[in-house]
Amino acid sequence: MKHTSRSHTRFRTKSVHSAINRKTDGLRILTTRFRGRGLPVNRYDVWMANLAPSERLLGQGKSGAIGWREFTRRYRKELFEDGDFDKRNKTIRNHGQKFTLRLLQQIARHRPVTLMCHCAEDQRQCHRRVLRKILECRV
Repeated sequence: MKHTSRSHTRFRTKSVHSAINRKTDGLRILTTRFRGRGLPVNRYDVWMANLAPSERLLGQGKSGAIGWREFTRRYRKELFEDGDFDKRNKTIRNHGQKFTLRLLQQIARHRPVTLMCHCAEDQRQCHRRVLRKILECRV
């Protein structure tokens, strides 16, 4: 991946529970495997479950079975896997994230894109921050 100029892309990260600012948030994308019980649909514009870590990887990361560095490495690998069908996930089973990443890069050239999940706003070890770094590079 080659780094692109930040002036050409406008990606932000945010907790889906944080205050909504339609002017600066732009397109609000929920990047979680599960939407969350009781989460109002007006908290995001589109839900892209395929950009979240797999259910298995997320469980390993949350339980402490793997460290942050290994979680990040595996998450990046998952985002760039090929194939039509992902057997690791019971709910969302498609690949094709690379095409989605490229689409988001094009959208961000014209308007801000905010990547969201359920983690707290100030949580440093969150997949949405890894996803942002990936999107700020050439996919």
